[in-house]
Amino acid sequence: MVSTSYFAPMEGGDTAFTVEAPKIKFGAGSLSEVGKDALSYGLSRVAVFTDPDVVAHASVGKVLDSLKAAGVDAVLYSDVEVEPTDRSFKAATTFAAEGNFDGFISVGGGSVMDTAKAANLYSTHPDDFMAYVNAPIGDAKPVPGPLKPHIACPTTFGTASECTGIAICDFLDLELKSGIASPRLRPVLGVLDPDNLKTLPPLVVAANGFDVFSHAFESLTARPFTQRAKPDDPSKRPLSQGANPYSDVACQEAVRLVGAHLVGAVNDPQPEDYEALMFAGMLAGIGFGNAGCHLPHAMSYAVAGLVRDYHAQGWPSNHAMVPHGISVIVNAPSVFRFTGPAAPERHLMGAKAMGADTANLAPEDAGAALADRIADMMRQTGLPNGLRGVGYGPEDLDALTDRADAQQRLIVNAPLPVSRENLRDLFEDALQLW
Repeated sequence: MVSTSYFAPMEGGDTAFTVEAPKIKFGAGSLSEVGKDALSYGLSRVAVFTDPDVVAHASVGKVLDSLKAAGVDAVLYSDVEVEPTDRSFKAATTFAAEGNFDGFISVGGGSVMDTAKAANLYSTHPDDFMAYVNAPIGDAKPVPGPLKPHIACPTTFGTASECTGIAICDFLDLELKSGIASPRLRPVLGVLDPDNLKTLPPLVVAANGFDVFSHAFESLTARPFTQRAKPDDPSKRPLSQGANPYSDVACQEAVRLVGAHLVGAVNDPQPEDYEALMFAGMLAGIGFGNAGCHLPHAMSYAVAGLVRDYHAQGWPSNHAMVPHGISVIVNAPSVFRFTGPAAPERHLMGAKAMGADTANLAPEDAGAALADRIADMMRQTGLPNGLRGVGYGPEDLDALTDRADAQQRLIVNAPLPVSRENLRDLFEDALQLW
């Protein structure tokens, strides 16, 4: 608990952490209850957000049928871009502002849920688009008041956007990703139905599973909350407050479930694998929603933002993109070799949970062992071999570093100081994993 050495107090450091638990409904068939869920929040006219691929899936039909049976007027918006851009956030905001809605339902992956969050925010509290975007890219203006109820229905399991107050997009002109972070963005309810995962392509399952792992393990190895300065005003504690005992509990189990089920779910899936992975995604979302991620995610936004012509099998999109789970995990082995010495016992736990042989492993070698195990699991599940596998080479290192260095909200959450030179070295080490 708080007395463990990882949470050792620091002079001037915080002595408290905040728990914000999302409201979640979990279970097969739960999408059929969304109509009554909407009524429970007083909704009578809702925008139902999805994307051009998911709109044809049974999940959207189940939600629309449930809303109709409950007497809720539903208007479908299916133009969400996969791996959304600032362009698609703005288009969705226009739709939301013109629709006179009293709530939002999102049915899809993280792109859909994040777009619904952004449309809810900008249509409820209009402002310059960069006003709410994380600093230093935007102004990081606090969300000034409550948003309309948003019920999130994920059809994947990796992003955990249903659990968090975070919305991410690709800023096309800046060639990087960033987003908005506020507790007010968190959906009022997440409806998690494991039946949705049965039709996911294998590479999507793999990428989502590694995103779950990275969410959880980055939260476990984030700078402890006690090493962050104590705010003068308790309401100013950040959404990503660093590793804490509450997040630890959820994240350790999430890592264990991914280690036990991911390779099987990709290569020989069983029904229990889908349930376990969706539950792991929820746990990791609870974890990083309170602790926050660090370097793999900071680096991922550069990898996604600078993409030239990479198209991943299984993702429909109208533009080149590196899907989020892939853009994160291609960096993770390099990062965990680097962070291992800062939290050796936690890296040892991660290596063991992911299936590495740790019987005679010294704690100081745990980061490298975890990195090797992740790379081996990536190879077994068909993921790209590092940055080269998604189209980057040595000539891109400086540009990647520049864009990652802008992600200070994430970088300062790492368990050790990180310089620009460190970032460049990490990208170089991530060029090829095996």
